[in-house]
Amino acid sequence: MRKKLLSPPVMAVCGLAIGAIARMLDIYTQNLGEIFSQMAVWILLGALISVYSPSPKRAAVNVLLFCLGMLATYYAAAVLTHGVYSRTFIIGWTIFALYTPVMAALVWYTKEPGWLGRAVAVGVVAVSVLSSLVLFDGFRIYDALIDGALIYLLFFRKIRRGAAI
Repeated sequence: MRKKLLSPPVMAVCGLAIGAIARMLDIYTQNLGEIFSQMAVWILLGALISVYSPSPKRAAVNVLLFCLGMLATYYAAAVLTHGVYSRTFIIGWTIFALYTPVMAALVWYTKEPGWLGRAVAVGVVAVSVLSSLVLFDGFRIYDALIDGALIYLLFFRKIRRGAAI
């Protein structure tokens, strides 16, 4: 079941759907819209997709398609709803999305034994915390919850993997 859910076409469709949902949250809710505008939640979602993907290569493809799909529908919905958005944000999030294959492949290794996986996990958590502090005006309660879930996923959650595909 996990193999079917974490296929590239499904990840692209999930990204498309979540992009539209995120835009609707921006329009119709204040708190959820704010949460889904922060980088930490997207780091958590990308980490979830990565660690459960069957291989580093598949993690890279899955996360890239998820992010590009999400951005495409988010900004298409923003145009259709005459939303306020900045070219700077579009460029920044697109650059972030284009780097996700490398990051996703590295995050896949956080569940492998050894110091490299632990070092990458520490780096992922540090980037998540620092993005909230530096890019998004400070650390909030929901950032602590999201980063707590990220710490649990990367350091404490056991992932059973078969042979890499």
